[in-house]
Amino acid sequence: MPAAASPDNIALLIDADNAPASRIGFIIAELASYGVVNIRRAYGNWKKPELGKWEEALHEFAIQPMQHFDLVKGKNASDMALLIEAMDILYTKNIGTFCLVSSDCDFTPLVLRLRAEGRQVIGFGDRRAPQPFVSSCTRFLYLNEPGTAKNATPAVAPPDVSILKGDAKLMNMLRNAVEANVGDDGWSALGGVGQHLSNQGSFDSRNHGFGKLSDLFNAIDCFEVRRINNGSGGIQCSVRRRLKKNAT
Repeated sequence: MPAAASPDNIALLIDADNAPASRIGFIIAELASYGVVNIRRAYGNWKKPELGKWEEALHEFAIQPMQHFDLVKGKNASDMALLIEAMDILYTKNIGTFCLVSSDCDFTPLVLRLRAEGRQVIGFGDRRAPQPFVSSCTRFLYLNEPGTAKNATPAVAPPDVSILKGDAKLMNMLRNAVEANVGDDGWSALGGVGQHLSNQGSFDSRNHGFGKLSDLFNAIDCFEVRRINNGSGGIQCSVRRRLKKNAT
């Protein structure tokens, strides 16, 4: 058994059949905020012409291609190989964070097992990724369609606030996170709110069209955001439920 796993050590495992090569730059940049990507592997049958777009990305980002031939027409062995190697890494390497790049719901049991072993799992995929797979990850980020800039943030439609307010699940998550972190002055520190949201599931404000959590809260008129200079040049953000006009 390896030493206690460090969350700063990351294994990047890519299902190349279900991932755009054009977004690997964004993925690597995002993972840099979590730690060092020590293991980088992409799984597929590299004889397939449709995987040809991956060649440049594999070289540029030092990703090891893992070759697995299709054993039966219409079926590939890559998914099973990725799963087996993920379990090998879990028990033999000092890896605390796994990154799965795929939109395939078949990996949901793997994610649940990794999380049950105390590992965090960062997922990347497109909008067709099934909700069970998205929800099982510690955090899941949607990717642009292939062909967009390598290091741009994920493309999302301009946010419609009325749609956000009509999303009961989202609104309940936001309210609960704010209420769980409320201080004596009635305000909730945004850092604690963000941590609470992350602990609940694969939440990221960018998936709702906002680069920052404060921007998301600020856009929804059910909340108000306060920004205070902390005295050392930084800004401390807090949020609370918007008070009714006749409230004291």
